[in-house]
Amino acid sequence: MSASKKINGKCLCGAVEVVASQGSSEVGACHCGSCRRWGGGPFLEVNCGSEVEFSGEDHIAVYNSSDWAERGFCRQCGTHLFYRLKESRQHMIPVGLLDDDADRNFTMQVFIDEKPPYYRFENQTEELTGAELFARYAPPDE
Repeated sequence: MSASKKINGKCLCGAVEVVASQGSSEVGACHCGSCRRWGGGPFLEVNCGSEVEFSGEDHIAVYNSSDWAERGFCRQCGTHLFYRLKESRQHMIPVGLLDDDADRNFTMQVFIDEKPPYYRFENQTEELTGAELFARYAPPDE
Protein backbone atom coordinates (compact mmCIF):
# COMPACT_ATOMS: atom_id res chain seq x y z
CA MET A 1 0.00 0.00 0.00
CA SER A 2 1.24 3.51 -0.77
CA ALA A 3 1.85 6.21 1.81
CA SER A 4 -1.23 6.44 3.99
CA LYS A 5 -3.09 9.27 5.61
CA LYS A 6 -6.29 9.75 7.57
CA ILE A 7 -9.30 9.99 5.28
CA ASN A 8 -12.96 10.77 5.87
CA GLY A 9 -16.11 10.05 3.93
CA LYS A 10 -19.84 9.51 4.15
CA CYS A 11 -22.75 7.89 2.39
CA LEU A 12 -25.17 9.76 0.15
CA CYS A 13 -27.67 10.55 2.92
CA GLY A 14 -25.02 11.21 5.60
CA ALA A 15 -26.36 8.57 8.00
CA VAL A 16 -23.02 6.70 7.92
CA GLU A 17 -19.63 8.34 8.16
CA VAL A 18 -16.26 6.63 7.82
CA VAL A 19 -12.83 7.55 9.16
CA ALA A 20 -9.81 5.51 8.10
CA SER A 21 -6.42 6.18 9.63
CA GLN A 22 -4.54 4.28 6.90
CA GLY A 23 -6.13 5.49 3.67
CA SER A 24 -4.04 4.92 0.59
CA SER A 25 -3.58 7.51 -2.14
CA GLU A 26 -3.84 4.69 -4.70
CA VAL A 27 -7.12 3.82 -6.41
CA GLY A 28 -7.79 0.35 -7.72
CA ALA A 29 -10.51 -1.12 -9.91
CA CYS A 30 -12.07 -4.55 -9.64
CA HIS A 31 -13.74 -5.95 -12.76
CA CYS A 32 -15.05 -9.21 -11.25
CA GLY A 33 -18.63 -10.19 -11.95
CA SER A 34 -19.65 -9.73 -8.30
CA CYS A 35 -18.36 -6.16 -8.11
CA ARG A 36 -19.92 -5.25 -11.45
CA ARG A 37 -23.27 -6.75 -10.39
CA TRP A 38 -23.03 -4.96 -7.01
CA GLY A 39 -22.41 -1.51 -8.45
CA GLY A 40 -23.35 -1.69 -12.11
CA GLY A 41 -19.74 -1.26 -13.21
CA PRO A 42 -16.19 -1.76 -11.97
CA PHE A 43 -15.59 -1.19 -8.25
CA LEU A 44 -13.26 1.82 -7.83
CA GLU A 45 -11.76 1.59 -4.37
CA VAL A 46 -9.14 2.82 -1.94
CA ASN A 47 -7.45 0.31 0.35
CA CYS A 48 -7.96 1.64 3.88
CA GLY A 49 -6.48 -1.23 5.87
CA SER A 50 -8.07 -2.52 9.04
CA GLU A 51 -8.17 0.67 11.12
CA VAL A 52 -11.54 1.93 9.92
CA GLU A 53 -14.28 3.40 12.09
CA PHE A 54 -17.91 3.99 11.15
CA SER A 55 -20.46 6.22 12.81
CA GLY A 56 -24.13 5.46 12.27
CA GLU A 57 -23.47 1.72 12.55
CA ASP A 58 -27.18 1.01 13.05
CA HIS A 59 -27.62 2.10 9.42
CA ILE A 60 -25.05 -0.40 8.10
CA ALA A 61 -26.12 -3.71 6.60
CA VAL A 62 -23.53 -6.36 5.77
CA TYR A 63 -23.86 -8.93 3.00
CA ASN A 64 -21.76 -12.09 3.23
CA SER A 65 -20.64 -12.15 -0.41
CA SER A 66 -18.08 -14.99 -0.30
CA ASP A 67 -16.14 -17.26 2.03
CA TRP A 68 -13.47 -14.57 2.42
CA ALA A 69 -15.24 -11.22 2.09
CA GLU A 70 -18.35 -9.20 2.93
CA ARG A 71 -19.86 -6.01 1.57
CA GLY A 72 -21.46 -3.22 3.54
CA PHE A 73 -24.07 -0.70 2.51
CA CYS A 74 -26.22 2.00 4.08
CA ARG A 75 -29.71 0.71 4.92
CA GLN A 76 -31.11 4.20 4.45
CA CYS A 77 -29.81 5.30 1.04
CA GLY A 78 -28.19 2.13 -0.34
CA THR A 79 -24.70 3.62 -0.72
CA HIS A 80 -21.96 1.01 -0.94
CA LEU A 81 -19.70 1.49 2.10
CA PHE A 82 -17.01 -1.20 1.90
CA TYR A 83 -15.69 -4.47 0.63
CA ARG A 84 -14.06 -6.10 3.67
CA LEU A 85 -11.82 -9.15 3.90
CA LYS A 86 -13.11 -11.28 6.76
CA GLU A 87 -9.80 -12.61 8.08
CA SER A 88 -7.69 -9.43 8.05
CA ARG A 89 -10.59 -6.93 8.41
CA GLN A 90 -8.99 -4.98 5.55
CA HIS A 91 -11.44 -2.48 4.05
CA MET A 92 -11.64 -1.36 0.45
CA ILE A 93 -13.73 1.82 0.50
CA PRO A 94 -15.42 3.16 -2.64
CA VAL A 95 -13.41 6.18 -3.76
CA GLY A 96 -16.62 8.17 -4.32
CA LEU A 97 -17.37 8.17 -0.57
CA LEU A 98 -14.18 10.01 0.29
CA ASP A 99 -14.11 13.74 0.95
CA ASP A 100 -10.66 14.45 -0.49
CA ASP A 101 -9.93 13.49 -4.11
CA ALA A 102 -6.59 15.31 -4.31
CA ASP A 103 -3.41 13.31 -4.77
CA ARG A 104 -5.09 10.06 -5.79
CA ASN A 105 -3.53 7.86 -8.44
CA PHE A 106 -5.22 5.05 -10.35
CA THR A 107 -2.64 2.27 -10.08
CA MET A 108 -4.16 -1.22 -10.33
CA GLN A 109 -6.91 -3.22 -11.99
CA VAL A 110 -7.83 -6.73 -10.81
CA PHE A 111 -9.89 -9.47 -12.41
CA ILE A 112 -8.86 -7.95 -15.71
CA ASP A 113 -9.72 -11.31 -17.29
CA GLU A 114 -13.40 -10.72 -16.34
CA LYS A 115 -13.59 -7.15 -17.69
CA PRO A 116 -16.21 -6.91 -20.41
CA PRO A 117 -15.14 -5.43 -23.75
CA TYR A 118 -17.54 -2.44 -23.69
CA TYR A 119 -15.33 -0.19 -21.53
CA ARG A 120 -11.65 0.44 -20.88
CA PHE A 121 -9.59 2.86 -18.83
CA GLU A 122 -6.84 4.78 -20.57
CA ASN A 123 -4.64 4.98 -17.47
CA GLN A 124 -1.61 2.72 -17.46
CA THR A 125 -1.98 0.49 -14.39
CA GLU A 126 -0.81 -2.84 -13.12
CA GLU A 127 -3.29 -5.47 -14.31
CA LEU A 128 -3.89 -8.82 -12.60
CA THR A 129 -6.16 -11.68 -13.61
CA GLY A 130 -8.20 -13.35 -10.87
CA ALA A 131 -5.69 -16.21 -10.68
CA GLU A 132 -2.76 -13.79 -10.41
CA LEU A 133 -4.55 -11.84 -7.67
CA PHE A 134 -5.22 -14.95 -5.58
CA ALA A 135 -1.66 -16.19 -6.13
CA ARG A 136 -0.31 -12.90 -4.81
CA TYR A 137 -2.64 -12.21 -1.87
CA ALA A 138 -4.59 -15.31 -0.82
CA PRO A 139 -3.37 -17.05 2.31
CA PRO A 140 -1.69 -20.40 1.59
CA ASP A 141 -3.78 -23.55 2.06
CA GLU A 142 -3.06 -25.24 5.34
